[in-house]
This record gives sequence, structure tokens and C-alpha cells, in this order.
Amino acid sequence: MSGRPALHRPGTAAVVSARSVTDGSVTPVFPTVREVLALDPVRHGAPRLVAGEAGLDRPVRWVHVAEVPDIASLLGGGELVLTTGIGLPADDAGLRAFIGDLADVGVSGLVVELGRRYLDGVPRVMAAAAERRGLPLAELRRATPFVRITEAVHGLIVDAQLTELRATEEIHQRFTELSVEGAGPGEVVRQAAELSGCPVVLENLSRQVLAYDPAGESAELLLDGWEQHSRRIRPAGRTAYDADSGWLVTEVGARGQDWGRLLLRWPAGGDLATVRPRRGAAAPEALLGRPSPQFVPPTRLTILVERAASTLALGRLIRRDAEGLERQMHRTLLTALLDHSWPVDEVALRAKALGVTLERRPLVGVMIRFRVDGAAGESTPAGEPGPPTAPARLRDLAEAVEHALREARLAALSSAVDDHAVGALVALPDAASEEKALAAFAAALRRARLDGSTGARVEGAARPDGAGRVDGVRSEAGSRIDGPSRGDLPRQAGRGPVPAPTYPVIIAAGSCVGSLREARRSLIEARQIADAARRDRRDLSIFRLPQVGLAGLLHLLRDEPRVQTFVERELGPLLGYDAQHPREQLLDTLRAYLEQGRNKSAAAAAAHLSRPAFYERLARIGRILDVDLDSVDACLSLHVALLALDAVRTP
Repeated sequence: MSGRPALHRPGTAAVVSARSVTDGSVTPVFPTVREVLALDPVRHGAPRLVAGEAGLDRPVRWVHVAEVPDIASLLGGGELVLTTGIGLPADDAGLRAFIGDLADVGVSGLVVELGRRYLDGVPRVMAAAAERRGLPLAELRRATPFVRITEAVHGLIVDAQLTELRATEEIHQRFTELSVEGAGPGEVVRQAAELSGCPVVLENLSRQVLAYDPAGESAELLLDGWEQHSRRIRPAGRTAYDADSGWLVTEVGARGQDWGRLLLRWPAGGDLATVRPRRGAAAPEALLGRPSPQFVPPTRLTILVERAASTLALGRLIRRDAEGLERQMHRTLLTALLDHSWPVDEVALRAKALGVTLERRPLVGVMIRFRVDGAAGESTPAGEPGPPTAPARLRDLAEAVEHALREARLAALSSAVDDHAVGALVALPDAASEEKALAAFAAALRRARLDGSTGARVEGAARPDGAGRVDGVRSEAGSRIDGPSRGDLPRQAGRGPVPAPTYPVIIAAGSCVGSLREARRSLIEARQIADAARRDRRDLSIFRLPQVGLAGLLHLLRDEPRVQTFVERELGPLLGYDAQHPREQLLDTLRAYLEQGRNKSAAAAAAHLSRPAFYERLARIGRILDVDLDSVDACLSLHVALLALDAVRTP
């Protein structure tokens, strides 16, 4: 669909029709006097404009041939009058009155054919009167059949009506396809910009940009100071055109709950000379550099923004149980940074439009994830509601992270980045505030919970479906993401509310970087640290690279072929033996021996074996691996291989 032409681009001579969005009336916009004078049948008559140049952009809704002086009483306005002048008054006062009557009724212009009444030109008094009233007055210096002019103009009007119908049909077809395909806000906005040839912006009720398409113009200029600019755009009505700013605006929402506005700037690029006045306009104010309320967008653009808005509202309803639009945009930007799918400058621009400034700020990547994936191992008593699903837990975690960032007053992009983790790219006030800012975030995340002892409720981060509840999070090992508040919990007979299930989480932070181009490294580092820290049982509020230790380092390197080769070289024979003798599991015996610091008695007790049996197993391990288990270096190598094996086996 991307190759289809735009329906309307200001600056063309295409004939369109438009609707006034200020009073609800339908006002056709027809070819202008300028366009009529450029038609071949008119050019055949060698036309010359003698007065009223300022009115050349008046619309011509019909062509009328008249040879009597009192024709004004039979006209309704908007007509282009053709005459040979044979019936016009002979005196100056009569000519002035004739021109005055035409101007008063609102005709578009007057064309006089020379040769019958006037040989060399129209009388000067007629030209002066037309100039004074701003009425275009043209001479045809060669005989021209008027019927050809009327046929040409009326043909333009009929063609314009057919073009309008086809354009409207294409709009409905395009947005119906987008609705069926479940297109996201960005695609809907892009299609609206492509169809209109005009910049389009989707914003939320806080005037933050959710999606935009500059339609080939400068995105920086379009979004510069957007919030302040948007708040000045206040047209009357649900769908209306603000003539002072040049934006066509419609509300976006459904079921009586609006959540945003869709704005289309017309005319694009500020080409006000192409704006058409409504019939009867006294003067084309747009030619003076500022659009008048009498100048309105074409009907097709009004239909387009309304159809786009309905498509957005329908998509929102379909995705009401999914992430909100802001979080979707946050996720898109974080994914773009991780995948290199968008240029860094584009990410920075879109983030700024969302209210998150990432340029010229120290940045640090943060990952928050559960220690255990999914809800495995969580038991539910008979008759009690089960634990929340993994997507629901992740959504609750994302909401709690968003709340904690706001509480800590940190600007950040934050969203779930995969099925297990929530990521955040935090913009710090300065590099010196890194530790303080991260500590404040971790503390806020600990507080963002529904504590069973206090029943405290987190406020301010409503879900996309309007439920308005945010489940809390505690960030340390052994902490929890709590379920409903105390009053919401089901009660066991005689025992009070059932406690909410607990889900330990990990907060990991990457290195602080100085530019957005390095942000990917910090985010990936944070993700690797979070994965490595899952095997660390220390009670740390935030894991950084120095805290992950040898096990964490090996986890970061678990996909490295040389590490996997090292594991096979050190432990391969023993793993093969255990595969053939599943009851013995000598690998566990070796693990107990190494974890007890090579203390055989303590290791035998930890393995629940008698010392003779344990010694015999150690001897067998030594023979299988061909190593001396009394050697410190050999045991160190085996211990590292065991840690690496655990890292490889950990998802």
C-alpha cells in the first residue's frame, strides 16, 4: 500500500470539495477563477485580467451567461458571469451600479467578450469599480463560444465529485484493512500521512506524542515545543479545524472515554496560497499570509482523520488487556536500541516527544526480572484462585517499575523487553548522581507493593483497561510482587485472608554511559548481569557487574564456544559415565567434594554417604577423569568447569 498516491497535496490545481467544520455546513470548493482562466476554451479567447487580481482564488460554482443589467437578482453567489456587454448600461453610474450589484451578491468574477459592445476594451469606469470591489474582471479579446467554457467548467465540477467519491472510498478501504490487520498506532498514523500528504501527530491527553509522521517535512521542527504548541490548539467540536494554527483535530476514544487527539496540519508546509475560500468570502485573507476561518480543509481530510481516529480507538479496545500506548512506544524504542532497528537520532527524537530527554545525559541500563520464570512450582490450595499468569505478573512488574521511576523522579524509557524482564534506560541528571539515583529507584521499587501488614495501595499508574490497580514489587532476594490488597484476598474459613504468592525479583544495572549511542552496551550488560544473578542468593538491592562473581562471569560467557569446549574437556568423561549409570551420579559427588573445600569427611556427610563409600567414589572419579583430586590446581579447574556447566544449563 505504500506506493499509492496521496489523495491531496496543497499546491496542486486539483479540484476538491471540503466541509466547514466550524458550523457543520457542507460547502463545496470548486475551481477558482484563476483555474478557469487557464482552461483551453478560455485561453482561446486571449483573456486579459483588467481588475480584481486579489479575487482570482475565489471558487466558481457555476458559469452563467447574461446580457441584461439586472441579472444580479437572479444569482445566488459564486457564479462566473459571461457577457458580450450588449445589454449593459451606457452611462458611468449604471456601470458602477452593475458592478456593485454583482459584487454584493457574491459572484466570483465577470468575463466580457470584446467586439460587439466594446471594441478595444471595457470602459475604465467599469474596471475601476471592479478593482475597488475586488471583483475579478477579464476581457476576451477574441470571439469565443460561451458554451465551450460552460461545458469545460461544469465538466471539472462533475469530475471533482467523482474524484471525491473515489478518494472517500479509498480512505474507508484503507482503514478497514488496517482495522482487520490490527495495525498499531504508528502504522495508522503513517497511512494517514501518506493518504493526506500532510504531517499527522497522535498525542495523549497530556499532550505527549505517541506517534507521528512528518510527511517528508522536518520532524525536529514539527515536534519542537510540541506540548506548549498543542495546548494552544483548541478548536470547538469533536472534529474541528483550528484556522489560526492550521491543524485539523479530532478526539480519539470510544465508549465515551477519550484518551488522545489526532492532529493533521493543513495546508502542509504552510502553503496558504492554495487554501480555498468558502463561497461568498469578501476577500481571500489567506493570500495575506494568515488563514481565515472561512478557509477550511477538504472534506476528504475530515473523513480521513475521523476514520483514522476510529481505527485507533478500535485497536485500543482490542488491546485493552495489553500494554498502554505509551508503554508500547517505550518498548518499541528500547527494542530499537537493543536490535539496532532504528537510527539513534530517531530514537532520541521519539523519546523526547514522549517527554524523555536522552540526549546529552548520562544513561544507565537497568533490568528487573524474576528469579524463576513463569509460575512453576507454585501450588494452589483446592478451591483457591491460582497464581497470576506469567504475562500478568510481567505486566504488574512493568507497572510497578514505571511507578517507582516516577516516585524517584527519574526520566526513563521503561517496558517489558522480553517474556521475563522489564528494562529501563534511565537518564541521570549528571554522572555523579548515578549511585544515588539507582538507590532511590530500588527503594521506590521496594515501596511499590501491597504490603500484607499495612494494606498500602500504590496509586497513579492505571492499567490500560482502566482497572487502576498496580501490584507492588519488592526488589530484594526473597522479596515479592504481591497480589490484591488485603480486602481483595479470598478468606479461608476461620483463618483470615489467604496470603499473596511471592515472586523474588532481581534488579541489575549496567555501566553508566555518556551518550545514547552507547546505551545498547549498558542495556545488554544489565540483562546479562540479571541473568547471572539468578544463581546468586545474596540479599542485594542492585546487582552490578562487580557483584556477579565467577559464577556470574561464566554465565555471561555461557554461549562462548571456548567455555563449552572447556566444560567438555574437563567433565565430558564423567558426564558420559553418569549417563550410562544414572543411579550413581558421580557428578554430584564431585560437586559436594569441591563445595566443601576438599574436606572429605564434610563432603561425605553432605552427600549422605559413608566415608568409605565416598572415598571409593572419589577414587573412581579420579580414574574416569584421569586427575589427582588431591591437587589444588586440578580441583580448581574442575570447580570452574562445574560452575560453567551450571551456567550453560541455566536458561
